[in-house]
Amino acid sequence: MKEMSSTMPGGQQPQKHYGITSAISLAPPREIDNQYTKKLCDAMKPFGVFEDEEELNHRLAVLGKLNNFVKEWIAEISELKNLPPSAISCVGGKIFTFGSYRLGVHTKGADIDALCVAPRHVERSDFFQSFFEKFKQHEEIKDLRAVEDAFVPVIKFKFDGIEIDLLFARLALQSIPDNLDLRGDSILRNLDIRCIRSLNGCRVTDEILYLVPNKENFRLTLRAIKLWAKRRGIYSNMLGFLGGVSWAMLVARTCQLYPNAVAATLVHKFFLVFSKWEWPNPVLLKQPEDSNLNLPVWDPRVNPSDRYHLMPIITPAYPQQNSTYNVSTSTRTIMSEEFKYGLSVTDEILQGKAEWSKLFEPPNFFQKYKHYIVLTASASTEENHLEWIGLVESKIRVLVGNLERNEYITLAHVNPQSFPGSKENRNENDFVSMWFIGIIFKKVENAESVNIDLTYDIQSFTDTVYRQANNINMLKDGMKIEATHVKKKQLHQYLPPELVQKKKRSIAELNRSSNGGSSKRISLDSSHLDSSRDTDSGTPFSSPSSKPSKPTSDTEDRWDPPLRCTFHQMHFNCVTVKCRCSILMQILFSFLCFCQILILFTMGSNPQYDAERIFLCCVFCSRLPSMELPDASSPLPASTSCRVVKNSIKLALNRHK
Repeated sequence: MKEMSSTMPGGQQPQKHYGITSAISLAPPREIDNQYTKKLCDAMKPFGVFEDEEELNHRLAVLGKLNNFVKEWIAEISELKNLPPSAISCVGGKIFTFGSYRLGVHTKGADIDALCVAPRHVERSDFFQSFFEKFKQHEEIKDLRAVEDAFVPVIKFKFDGIEIDLLFARLALQSIPDNLDLRGDSILRNLDIRCIRSLNGCRVTDEILYLVPNKENFRLTLRAIKLWAKRRGIYSNMLGFLGGVSWAMLVARTCQLYPNAVAATLVHKFFLVFSKWEWPNPVLLKQPEDSNLNLPVWDPRVNPSDRYHLMPIITPAYPQQNSTYNVSTSTRTIMSEEFKYGLSVTDEILQGKAEWSKLFEPPNFFQKYKHYIVLTASASTEENHLEWIGLVESKIRVLVGNLERNEYITLAHVNPQSFPGSKENRNENDFVSMWFIGIIFKKVENAESVNIDLTYDIQSFTDTVYRQANNINMLKDGMKIEATHVKKKQLHQYLPPELVQKKKRSIAELNRSSNGGSSKRISLDSSHLDSSRDTDSGTPFSSPSSKPSKPTSDTEDRWDPPLRCTFHQMHFNCVTVKCRCSILMQILFSFLCFCQILILFTMGSNPQYDAERIFLCCVFCSRLPSMELPDASSPLPASTSCRVVKNSIKLALNRHK
């Protein structure tokens, strides 16, 4: 890291220069900034982001026991491998922590990410065999499980009630001293790739802490930003948003740019900086250095694939990596909108017009969009269900990518929170989880209507999941994925009322709208991004895979084929432009539809809505040929007898003049 000096105002001592550029401001905090910081702390307390002294001491005690346990185990292994007694007495071994605990921003009840560092004569196989077996005998260890074939192999367990994920790294050293520093690049020499990956978390965390000017201000700011990101539904590396280390690096960069600011100011500056950041320019905490160890690093000049990363945030420790390679066009758009919204809220707070609690108000995701894809994962036992939803969730970003590439979709917004299936929509003995993806369809000018087929997008995703499950021998009878298109007004069939009801607008919001300011602003909370009228209740269906038909025009929705009225069981196949039925049959069909309208009048339903819906459905229906009717079985995967659900989602959207 380059360390430069900047002259402080008033002839004070020069200040160390952090980061790859000079600071934007060296202004010290004012008294009012300290007051706002205290109010920020008070606003965060109800969310359990601060750990009490008792729990903190308990964690320290557990880590101390674990460290002693590791040293004891390494000494035993050394003895079995015939090391001389003099070497065994000083062979060492150590536990390092990383992630939120190491950064000092963990919340109540959070787990601890830890790394077991061993000398060169201790093999990885020893860790997953003898260490694992020794751990089994420990009375304070519960829920012990090993994931040896993971990208970063790990042993997971609870130690006296504290959840711990323990990685392993074997260094090319004869012994591990207690004062070992993992930041030096030379420590990576002669290591296998799994050890380098395991060390990466510790090295990145330590480097972040080294690169911030004031650790306490950094920690409090990061707590606030992490809470905000979780509350706003944009905290998930797996689903294409940002994970903990990425948020930490963005906050660290803000601290470098405003080295003397306190947390309240830093939160505001965070939104100011990243609402204006010109992605895909990368965020760097230090200038990347080449350590000549021939490890792959993020460098778009050398690696063509790195040029396609949309929101690069580069880890500061060698080998430098982009921590946000999962970010998609949609998730970047959503996060950019949230940065702008965060800036407007913190502007209000620092002007005394709002409280900090407003920053942590969650958005009403289920009022944002007119269209949603409901992704359902189900299994017949609780154990199978936990395995299954882990795999499905890890692949949801594949589905989001498929939807984004559809020429008629502007944005696909996945809600990171999963929901249990409602009793009405599942078998009594099934265990069900649901994810919701909000969809915005593109508005195409000069087109009366468009037929959109999402079948291929959905099916390529489900095939990916089923094949992956089959390849790792996870797929069991009863494991299913289904995707369904629903309108906003249908969400009550899947979710409790409090999640889908529309929030009452405050007087201030109504006044802003009447002034014409906010109503014209295009944002993700505005219906301007999706001008389709929500006028019917489309019924999704399942079908076997077929080659996707090419959509023809565009975008606003009026009904969802197939909208099945009583007469839809007849084998007509009418389309908007050209009808395959005879004129006589069309007249007869229309007459029957009007008969149903009269029935609806007498039954007291909404005649205007139902008449329009049924007439359009029947006259301009887009019925599947009989050969494409739903089929419960599928040859994929061929090696199992599991039922694979195939989904077809086709909808017609109409542009209203």
